[in-house]
Amino acid sequence: MEKTWNNKAWFMVLPVLVLVAFSAVIPLMTVVNYSVQDTFGNNEFFWAGTDWFIQVLQSDRFWDALQRNLLFSGIILTIEIPLGILIALNMPKKGFGVPVCLVLMSLPLLIPWNVVGTIWQVFGRVDIGLLGYTLAALGIPYNYVNNVLDAWITLIVMDIWHWTSLVVLLCYAGLVSIPDAYYQAAKIDGASRWAVFRYIQLPKMKRVLLIAFLLRFMDSFMIYTEPFVVTGGGPGNSTTFLSIDLVKTAIGQFDLGPAAALSLIYFLIILLLSWIFYTVMTTSDAQN
Repeated sequence: MEKTWNNKAWFMVLPVLVLVAFSAVIPLMTVVNYSVQDTFGNNEFFWAGTDWFIQVLQSDRFWDALQRNLLFSGIILTIEIPLGILIALNMPKKGFGVPVCLVLMSLPLLIPWNVVGTIWQVFGRVDIGLLGYTLAALGIPYNYVNNVLDAWITLIVMDIWHWTSLVVLLCYAGLVSIPDAYYQAAKIDGASRWAVFRYIQLPKMKRVLLIAFLLRFMDSFMIYTEPFVVTGGGPGNSTTFLSIDLVKTAIGQFDLGPAAALSLIYFLIILLLSWIFYTVMTTSDAQN
């Protein structure tokens, strides 16, 4: 039986395509235009070719920021994915506890990024912050403003607190979709809890884990608001990620050409790494 196509359906998505064109494609073309030209003001542009791209790629500042981004995303994924799975496995599947847990898990996701940064900026202060004051009272040296390790720990813990809930909710959705017949068969066979997780729960969560992995990678790699509010990229440049470096170049220094080239390189890195992760994970899933 041949599949029929309803071409009229395109009229339903046409407004979305137009909106995307104005909100994404046109600004992207503007960035591309700035990345290959130079200007001295008065709307006068001069062809620069690939000079800005070469300047960015040969800059130690770019590679240092990229290393920080990769390290931060690697730490976040290593902690949040297993932690999210663990919490989802221990959440109730039936009863009054289900809506309570779902609401509690959703609360951190409802807080805007700049508010999260402000909360943790105050929370970690040694003079008035609960965390900073408590650690100082216990004799534990902590100051995220002056100490690089403390700044990184603060940002990592803050991101885990803010975004682990997303992984939990996605994993929980995958778990509740598993029919009870699978668990009944495993119980009859005398399967251990690890065997149930390894052969029933984990395979059923692979799709949602792929989504969680990609979303958390892209969010953590593009992080800007929280570290900008909490540390401002410091101490020194220890928490200056590519996003912060991009804003400093574009707004602080008003170097539109290098900023445009950096933004395109930044975009291509995210696109390439996301494609690699997706390909590796889907290929592994198909082989299994």
